[in-house]
Amino acid sequence: MGQKIRANSVLPARREELTLHTADGLGLVAELALPEDRDPVATIIFLHPLPTHGGMMDSHVFRKAAFRLPALAGVAVLRYNSRGTWSEQGTSEGAFDNGVGERFDVAAALEFAEFHDLPNVWLVGWSFGTDVTLMHGLDPLVQGAILLSPPLRYSQPEHLAAWAEAGRPLTAIVPELDDYLRPVEARERFAAVPQVEVVAVEGGKHLWVGQAERVLDEIVARVAPEVAVPLPREWDGAMTAADTSAYNAHNLAAYQDVPVPGPAQRDAGS
Repeated sequence: MGQKIRANSVLPARREELTLHTADGLGLVAELALPEDRDPVATIIFLHPLPTHGGMMDSHVFRKAAFRLPALAGVAVLRYNSRGTWSEQGTSEGAFDNGVGERFDVAAALEFAEFHDLPNVWLVGWSFGTDVTLMHGLDPLVQGAILLSPPLRYSQPEHLAAWAEAGRPLTAIVPELDDYLRPVEARERFAAVPQVEVVAVEGGKHLWVGQAERVLDEIVARVAPEVAVPLPREWDGAMTAADTSAYNAHNLAAYQDVPVPGPAQRDAGS
């Protein structure tokens, strides 16, 4: 009988710590997770929430995706800390640039995926990462994009128009109780993109606490439609447990709207 997959469960994968190199000379902390014993059927590049409010490559949905999807869905997961962003895995060079310089970060991730022949590349943004996706993710390599809790704050109508013209699949997964953009308004604002699919999640909130499994099922259904969903909630095989206490403390501070300590402050004990 399989073991229950919990929030900190880590399933088998080939994992590699990386440095992505941007065209403007920065090094970005990153990780690639591949299926352990097969080639991936698809590739997801994750673009994290706002780093000034605790967003990072280890934000809980993305961390769980990297822990689970290579084994459960045969999907490759590439995630990175955008410029100036901190996580336990390290701090990327540079400084947060309000979605402008972040175009080089997206390009570096796509260049890595192309150079390493990663198949069927999709972008998945969350919150601020959805704006970065809309602004800078319309690359020939990208098959489509999924937007989690899109606020439509930094992106502009011309970015939606470009996605509409390109005709690439675009899915907005919108929490019913989102703090910024709820399903009714989302449908109105995304009406400029004929092919967009707006998925309203009943009871969902911006941070997807307690609903990561639902989100991962929605993602896999689109990037790897041949994989059955819902994904298994148990695993019959090797499984380890990650120490997520540092991430949880970091995120709790951010979600309570208090200053989020960087590595220097954490080392100083503040």
